[in-house]
Amino acid sequence: MQKVSTTSDDILACARSLIVTGGYHGFSYADIADRVGIRKASIHHHFPSKVDLVKTLVIRYREAAEEGIRSLEHGIAAPLDQLRAYIQYWKSCIGDASAPFCVCALLASELPMLPDDVALEIRAYFRFLSGWLTSVLERGVQQGTVALTHAPRVEAEGFMATVHGAMLSARAYGDTAMFGVIMDPQLERMAAKN
Repeated sequence: MQKVSTTSDDILACARSLIVTGGYHGFSYADIADRVGIRKASIHHHFPSKVDLVKTLVIRYREAAEEGIRSLEHGIAAPLDQLRAYIQYWKSCIGDASAPFCVCALLASELPMLPDDVALEIRAYFRFLSGWLTSVLERGVQQGTVALTHAPRVEAEGFMATVHGAMLSARAYGDTAMFGVIMDPQLERMAAKN
């Protein structure tokens, strides 16, 4: 059953798009009102402040990521294949421009200038992603399918940083394929040689 879009969903989708193109400080409620075709008062009805709006956006973004990871884990058992699927997800999103950049990674670059409530949620997203990547790498090492140079937690942090850096490189070069050019060797490097 397809979910029916609501005004709040439309506002959040618009805010996400505006954040990806211009960051937290790069948009206003007037921008959203123009794009969604509603009055600013309507936005304030759903989200009294910009902090409320972006905090809700980040919470939902993390919840969607958690759901995506649960789905991925349910459908794919092998740790290295889970990492491949995660990278493939971003390759597709960057390639078709449906999600050309991780909203939380983009907002993290603005962390010193963000309200505390928003920063707290961004950090929660990074902790979640790091925890998942660490657990995938630990399982891979235990199964003998993943070879690491450093502790799984350290490698997970490096992998996460590389994913976000590869997004930035794809954007900087204007070449969506750059993401795969950077990430594919990372996966190869982690594969245990039998």
